[in-house]
Amino acid sequence: MERAQIEATVLEMVKKAKGAARSLGAMSAALKNAVLLDVGEALIAQQPYIIAENLKDMTAGEQKGLSAAMLDRLRITEKGIMDMVQGLREVAALEDPVGEVSDMRRRPSGIVVGRMRVPLGVILMIYESRPNVTIDSAALCLKAGNAVILRGGSEAIHSNLALAKVLRQVLAKHGVDPAVAQVLDFTDREGVDVLLTQEAYIDLVIPRGGEGLIRAVTEKSRIPVLKHYKGVCHCFVDAGADQEMAIPIILNAKVQRPSACNSLEGLLVHREIAEEFLPKAVHALKKEGVRILGCHSSCLICNETIEPAADSDWGTEFLDLALTVKVVSGLDEAMDYIDQHGSKHTETIVTRSYEHSQRFLREVDASAVLVNASTRFNDGGQFGLGAEIGISTTKLHAYGPMGLKELTTQKYIVYGAGETRA
Repeated sequence: MERAQIEATVLEMVKKAKGAARSLGAMSAALKNAVLLDVGEALIAQQPYIIAENLKDMTAGEQKGLSAAMLDRLRITEKGIMDMVQGLREVAALEDPVGEVSDMRRRPSGIVVGRMRVPLGVILMIYESRPNVTIDSAALCLKAGNAVILRGGSEAIHSNLALAKVLRQVLAKHGVDPAVAQVLDFTDREGVDVLLTQEAYIDLVIPRGGEGLIRAVTEKSRIPVLKHYKGVCHCFVDAGADQEMAIPIILNAKVQRPSACNSLEGLLVHREIAEEFLPKAVHALKKEGVRILGCHSSCLICNETIEPAADSDWGTEFLDLALTVKVVSGLDEAMDYIDQHGSKHTETIVTRSYEHSQRFLREVDASAVLVNASTRFNDGGQFGLGAEIGISTTKLHAYGPMGLKELTTQKYIVYGAGETRA
């Protein structure tokens, strides 16, 4: 498409989304829930069509030489469709946050001031590979009263358009403006560049993908961006920690799903227990195929079972069965290291010390800080949010997993009886 045609198409989309967002913000919870549940039923009914369209993307991906991991994320299976359906049902079951009123109080002037929870408006989702994001994001945005524009990767274009078709059909059935959930139907990269300049119509951009995608979006966008560059997560094993507890925590955090953003990338061990604990931890990790890159002290303790870490390894997001290990002098050095090499995503401490646990909770700057638990728990579903649209590692406007409430904001409301300001 030519640039002028792209600009015209994008402008039409964002204008429609802005208009649809206003009506969506006033939609009843009952109608939103009915739409979500019907989308689930439609996905089941149109499963053969969706899988056939996904096969086109899979075939093209194989011809392009996409990696096995990328193809796995791209594939839609019967189970994958049922996972989407379950997600829709879970979102429908959540309490609708829109219109919630809180903090009402009467002021000396006589007015009554409070806060009402309202949608953000129009959200732009930019994501790679995973077609399920199309349904998951549309569901969360719809329930939170936001219109959404979805721009998936070119490798998933047939899958995303098939899912969008199902969405549109259900929205039309319920008399809902289909502009509340639109999928960009062309793959030209200029489309993203144009979307990122539409600050008059789009309220928030949420990129989901690799660090390169997120940095590119952030650099180009005129619109606020929910950022989550990477997940460099650490576990500090304190002196006197329950070592039998520590090893399963470390294994779960590293091995259960090493490609996840909340998987463990760095292990810090107090020097007072390093000689006793490290060989046991390294043995357990090696049994699971983990490559271990360590500091000088850890290499000495574990002989040839740990490779010397290069300077560039510290603070690396491996997203694989690899892990850095460092022996530290204590809590302060561990927190200093995390401050320097962490990504504000997830950090955990294994300790028996209440004082150390409280200092770690207060002083470590991350979207989730845990005591005696795996980093893998930093997840919207695990935190009771029902679902999430992403994990924010910046503090405006949310920090951590973004569920329904995080896809809304609050405005002040005032009741008066003729009061005027003195």
